[in-house]
Parts: sequence; structure tokens; C-alpha cells
Amino acid sequence: MIRSLSGTVISASENEIVVDINGVGYGVFVSSHVAQVSPAGKEVILQIYTHVREQEISLYGFLHPSDREMFLLLTSVSGIGPKAALAILSQAETSAIATAIAHKDTSIFTSISGVGKKTAEKVVIELQGRIDGFATSHAEAAVLDTQALDALKSMGYSVGEAREALKNVDKSVTDVSERIKMALKNLG
Repeated sequence: MIRSLSGTVISASENEIVVDINGVGYGVFVSSHVAQVSPAGKEVILQIYTHVREQEISLYGFLHPSDREMFLLLTSVSGIGPKAALAILSQAETSAIATAIAHKDTSIFTSISGVGKKTAEKVVIELQGRIDGFATSHAEAAVLDTQALDALKSMGYSVGEAREALKNVDKSVTDVSERIKMALKNLG
């Protein structure tokens, strides 16, 4: 089983990067955020989850061990496969997902294509007591950013652009509409 890869990014698309390791290009599925911060030519170290099916072996890559752990928790819920879990991680940071689960907020999950209300509720119920290690001091801001991220995406910005703009917004601003306004200034 492959647990990590270290090499140079050859190419990156929205949800996959190719990492060159000693002349071999490994295709790795990643969240849109990882793809955004891993342009061609950049050296990366990825935490890997190896998914084996009858006809296919797929690699899923993460920049942080906590992202890989959240991915594994999400895929432990029936109805959430690796692609849906990766889509959830593309939608929100690990701390925001953990906070949403802790607060029984299913909106992060239902906004993902293929994840309905019942599956979202199942994620919240099944992972309720298993996410304690993921909470951070910035978890509430991460939830606010998820709401602001949705708004910015609806305005036509990519997830990567929206995340970068929201990173520069002061965490003390707790009103979602104010966070959106400040992010728009950063984008302008």
C-alpha cells in the first residue's frame, strides 16, 4: 500500500495531479484546493490513500494527515465513496467539516452532487463522536468561510480563488456578508 509520495508535479487539473517520482508519473486524485496550490513544477509531499477495486487502483492525495484522516472517516459512512469524500474536502476545510458534524449541520454535505439529505444526516449521526481531534480554534471561522465560499462560487469564482480571497479576511469579522464583501475586495 502506498502511504506517501514525494516528487515534482508534472500537471494539474481540477481534481487530479500527476507527480513525477524518478521518471514515473503517478496520477493522484486530490481536492480542488490541493490542485490549486500544486501547479506544474512544484515539489510536493502527499499523504496517500490507496483505493483498490476489481478493475482499478486509485491514489488519493492530501497535503495534511488530518485531511487524510477526515477522508477515511467520511468514506467509512455507507453511501460516501472516495469521490464524494474528496468532493466534500474540496467544498470545505477539515475543521469546517468537523464543526458542521459537531453542530449537526448537514448543509456542507447536501451541497455536494450525489449526496442527498438522508446521506448527509447519516454522515452527521455516524461521525458525531469520532471528530473530536479535528476541532481547531478557527473552526467557527471555517464554517463562516464555507458559507462565504458558496456565495463566491455562485458569483462565478473558482473554489481556489475564493479560498485565497477568504484567507486574507480578518478572522474577527464574523458576519458572512461582511466576509464576502472583504473577499470581493481582495479579488478585485
